[in-house]
Amino acid sequence: MIPVNSISLNGKEKKYLNQCINSNWISAGGKFNDLFEDKIRNLIKKKFCISVTSGTTALETAIQSLNLKKGDEVILPSFTIISCFNAIVKNGLTPVPVDCNFDDWNINISEVKKKITKKTKAIIVVHIYGLASDIKKIITLKKKHNFKIIEDAAEVMGLKYFDNKYCGYYGDITTFSFYANKHITTGEGGMVLTNDKKIFNRCKSIINLFFKQPRFIHDEIGSNFRFTNLQAAVGLAQFENLKKIIKKKRLIGKIYQKGLESIKNIYLPLKKNNFSKNIYWVFGLVLKTRNRKKREDICKKLLKKGIETRPFFWPIHKQPVFKPYQKKEKLHLKNSEYIAKNGFYLPSGTALKLKQIKYIIQEVKKIMK
Repeated sequence: MIPVNSISLNGKEKKYLNQCINSNWISAGGKFNDLFEDKIRNLIKKKFCISVTSGTTALETAIQSLNLKKGDEVILPSFTIISCFNAIVKNGLTPVPVDCNFDDWNINISEVKKKITKKTKAIIVVHIYGLASDIKKIITLKKKHNFKIIEDAAEVMGLKYFDNKYCGYYGDITTFSFYANKHITTGEGGMVLTNDKKIFNRCKSIINLFFKQPRFIHDEIGSNFRFTNLQAAVGLAQFENLKKIIKKKRLIGKIYQKGLESIKNIYLPLKKNNFSKNIYWVFGLVLKTRNRKKREDICKKLLKKGIETRPFFWPIHKQPVFKPYQKKEKLHLKNSEYIAKNGFYLPSGTALKLKQIKYIIQEVKKIMK
């Protein structure tokens, strides 16, 4: 079986983990926490950084840190992971999903403009599947309407905009994920970055149960989202290989692009958009309308050949949990619905071997004839 994700742990992970054990400091607040946070903070060029237990809890912390009022609206792409929606509703806010672009699958700026109201207090900008969103246009809208930007860069660690700044640089708050399928992993984990000291201090309190002095007196509901020294040790080792990981991801993408370009009935991911060169977090395929074969049938046939796949994200506005937030007139976000129904991605982990990629290309071609 070729898994949809396979990771490489061929750096100093074991060495750093042993240092944690030898020092007897394996929980939060250790040496590797500081080292790992400093590496990410310096890369993204943010003043403050705090690591948390996952990309999901990073989003929840980011939203809670804004201290918004019940009923305030947060715009988000419908085509994204459910974590974005969860972070909004858990904080008593109103999610406003908008459609994506058909070509690069990122949030559609024209649709964002239509949804901004006086209640709009934040926008979650997610960089999807390996290409950057048009965040500079979002910044222009922010200047006019005065909302906060949460830049979810979970899927694009190490991706540069064409202005040579890294994804995560522009958000008022930036979030990352270090789940096993991300460019660098700590097994589970995430991070929140900002230039705003008040937001940073609030984030520190949120993830640590709002402990204050005296210690066991709490004036707000917080969480235990603390990130361990063990996880940070793995993260630091992974970060040291980030350039190699990105190079491998782009090589995988290049081989897939060349090997599958002759198939007429699929859309391949863009090699680049106006803002970035694809970092290929995953390699996605979208079936064209004239394709008579259904995604589920194709994926089942690939699985029988020992090739695991994943469907694309299912849109937020089509999720059962979105029903309480659905207005009388149902949303129809055609791009999100189309690519969610017809999109899937192939194995693209950093441990993938060339012969495996060639085998996958061969089998996809056979099935798609």
